[in-house]
Amino acid sequence: MMNRRTFLKASALAAASWAVPGLARSARHHLPNIVFILADDLGYGDISCYNSQAKVATTNIDALASQGIRFTDAHSASTVCTPTRYSLLTGRMAFRTGMRGVFTGAGGPCMIEQSRLTLPQMLRDKGYATAMFGKWHIGMTFFDKQGQPINKNGLEPVKQIDYSRSIPDAPIHRGFDEFFGTVCCPTTDWLYAYIDGDRIPVPPTGIVDRSPLPKHPYSRDNRPGMIAPDFDLEEVDMVFLEKSRDFLKRHVKNNPDKPFFLLHSTQAVHLPSFAADKFKGKTDAGPHGDFIFELDHIVGELMKTLEQLGLADNTLVVFSSDNGPETTSVVNMRKDYYHDGARPWRGMKRDQWEGGHRVPLIARWPGKIKPATTTDQITNLTDVMATCAAIVGAELPNNAAEDSFNMLGALLGTARKPIRRYTLHQTISLALAIRRGRWKYLDHKGSGGNNYRNQALKPFALQEKAPDAPAQLYDLQSDPGETTNLYFKHPEITKELKSKLDEYIITGRSAPIRN
Repeated sequence: MMNRRTFLKASALAAASWAVPGLARSARHHLPNIVFILADDLGYGDISCYNSQAKVATTNIDALASQGIRFTDAHSASTVCTPTRYSLLTGRMAFRTGMRGVFTGAGGPCMIEQSRLTLPQMLRDKGYATAMFGKWHIGMTFFDKQGQPINKNGLEPVKQIDYSRSIPDAPIHRGFDEFFGTVCCPTTDWLYAYIDGDRIPVPPTGIVDRSPLPKHPYSRDNRPGMIAPDFDLEEVDMVFLEKSRDFLKRHVKNNPDKPFFLLHSTQAVHLPSFAADKFKGKTDAGPHGDFIFELDHIVGELMKTLEQLGLADNTLVVFSSDNGPETTSVVNMRKDYYHDGARPWRGMKRDQWEGGHRVPLIARWPGKIKPATTTDQITNLTDVMATCAAIVGAELPNNAAEDSFNMLGALLGTARKPIRRYTLHQTISLALAIRRGRWKYLDHKGSGGNNYRNQALKPFALQEKAPDAPAQLYDLQSDPGETTNLYFKHPEITKELKSKLDEYIITGRSAPIRN
């Protein structure tokens, strides 16, 4: 007879095989390839298949949705990039690390501890080749000339970097076989240089000259950092695209029977809106509209490459964003072009309201996901890890992916009930919130992020209808705009959600204990 551990392992593999016929029991090379395209600061309303009033036609992203499933209630793990990226790669909410804010320059160390199981490492353990191209932004450790770790934000620490030394906690030391990209925001940061593997082959040589760069309302997020001679601020995303396409071509040539995981992490559409030359003026929605257009082109080119290489039919492609749209782009796009990147939600990047973290999420998987479908299943980007584990038949230990739920049933259209009962949210300031179905509890006053006393945001501030409430409760079914705080009107729901939030903080997990 089998002992309990052997029985549970066999049961888990059988369940995975039943959920996706033939996958877990098939030969390794029959496992699906996985491509995750992560956009930056792209709002729910920036995509035309989510917003009929969008002023940029995102035809390639819309095509992806028509060939797969579109989530209408998907959420980034945070309202800013660093914690969301941590959570995507670990299946764990980043507030649990205690890290507040985001990294810049030589900021580090990597938020992901060396001992923590990551999404790419889990897939690599199942035989996948793993690669990432683009923005990292989860922290890295750089050293000075004396060999001392720097791990500080800002310009001065960048000037201290010894570029002859390797980076011990670069992505290739956290589960990726290959990495080419930037340590933080590619065109906003104090360090404008490409990392190849765990080194910067072409170090920066001086302060960036911003005088020839475009001047418009969407160009003012560009720090006067150190720049490398080969770093063109307006062509960054084209460089990342070619790196991903080259990886796909090399993989087919050299490892045709090996599945792969590719994370393509764009600069678009994070400010400054520096579209490449060939995209300038391509829309009637200004520089930021052109940048959205460039992002859509990138998605189309990646899909075209998969088709040309004969990979498309056995590849799960997922597209999403790391948080809601930036305040500058929302304010100016509304004013100048009548385009609302946060539509129809209240709030924007950094805010706990829906506009800060409800994001597009589209998945395409021929033969498995039914085309042109939508789902209102609530999901978080932390769920990618448990979902991929189910797809490939991997067992997740209890000290990994503590906030990750298996959404495979939502992808395949087999789930008849909500997969998630509760969902956690966090902001840049570590303000927390929790969602159960129609009910959303914010464990704080205000946005949790942006200051709506700021002159630019004042027009979007709403009158507080429960000014004495220490927290917020909204019924998203009857009040999707989060206009009426029901904290005092429904004390039983307030108490329940606050209690559950406290439980998830204390226990260190929101996903069930795994056998």
